[in-house]
Amino acid sequence: MPKATIRDVALRGKRVFIRVDFNVPLSKDGRIEDDTRIRAAVPTITHALQQGASVLLASHLGRPKGRSAALSLQPVATRLQELLQRPVRFAPDCVGEEVAALARALAPGDVLLLENLRFHGAEEANEAAFAQALARLGEVYVNDAFGAAHRAHASTAGIASYLQPAVAGLLMEQEITYLGKVTEHPEPPVVAILGGAKVSDKIPLMVNLLDKVSALLLGGGMAYTLLQAQGYAIGGSLVEPDCLPLARDILAKAAERRVQLLLPCDHVIAQSLTADAVTRLVAAAGIPDGWKGLDIGPQTVQEFRKVVVSARTVVWNGPMGVFEVEPFRHGTLAMAQAVAECPGTTVVGGGDTIAALALTDYRERITHISTGGGASLEFLEGKELPGIACLNEHTA
Repeated sequence: MPKATIRDVALRGKRVFIRVDFNVPLSKDGRIEDDTRIRAAVPTITHALQQGASVLLASHLGRPKGRSAALSLQPVATRLQELLQRPVRFAPDCVGEEVAALARALAPGDVLLLENLRFHGAEEANEAAFAQALARLGEVYVNDAFGAAHRAHASTAGIASYLQPAVAGLLMEQEITYLGKVTEHPEPPVVAILGGAKVSDKIPLMVNLLDKVSALLLGGGMAYTLLQAQGYAIGGSLVEPDCLPLARDILAKAAERRVQLLLPCDHVIAQSLTADAVTRLVAAAGIPDGWKGLDIGPQTVQEFRKVVVSARTVVWNGPMGVFEVEPFRHGTLAMAQAVAECPGTTVVGGGDTIAALALTDYRERITHISTGGGASLEFLEGKELPGIACLNEHTA
């Protein structure tokens, strides 16, 4: 672990400012639809409380334009209180004299959740004055919001210039450890499974992984651009014409570096994206006009599975088909099973991939499920994330 963590800091009697990621989905009536991100922060919060600290929690929620009652973090405070089984106070704002007074009044064991950081445009603009105002609330800075670590915002990067020590939380530590293991010191053979709709979203990741993997398995809508680049008939399937030259370049680089690059060899196709759509299975002849490839077929599942279960390191980002619609989810669920049965280190990331995994019983058999969508992608692409770069280095 290259960065100092909350375990490396004396916390007794300190006010610990923890940047968490409570950007949870809310229903129209303000109910939390999925509390995964809240649960993910509990170990870090609990550690600070057990060490005799008081805790201030800060997060964004959604993309508000100014204050918005619909995007208040109040429902999160209620749910967190249930999870922690202790009172969680809620501040009416995240900066200002009233908030500062609430922070100063905290006693060891107290928890205070600040209102949505993005009610202030200065948060995303990383304005120094706003970062300083946040910094004055605490005595130790902990970043546990890996999902926002790729953003250079006031609460994820700027604050560390004014509040020291600045260290990683337990969730951030886990993310850096496992994603770092995949990118820096993976145990071979290393297999990457990439899917999702757009190949343009994954090209930087593919380029970086080509130097690290022995096999690259590509599915989802993104595969059809590469298949078309090979001359395969794709019918009305999703394709990004602007990316065809890059797709050919990826195929050439994989061959040059002797990376096994597998594309779907059969497809579940339909003319409409509906649960009652008539489906067909096609292979070598290609996809006819008027039909779309919407999932990988059983032969592809078998080919992909052979590679995955024999790997020692697997990273998976992106579904194999339109898993949200029942006829087109088999390929993704079959890959979830294959990854779960891999005996090596398995890392899964991306919101859609995690949502698909939630449809199965395999979550507990995955080594690490990343909480960061864009952040995990950028980390795996080899980019430096501002929310990690600003943290103190670990010293022996």
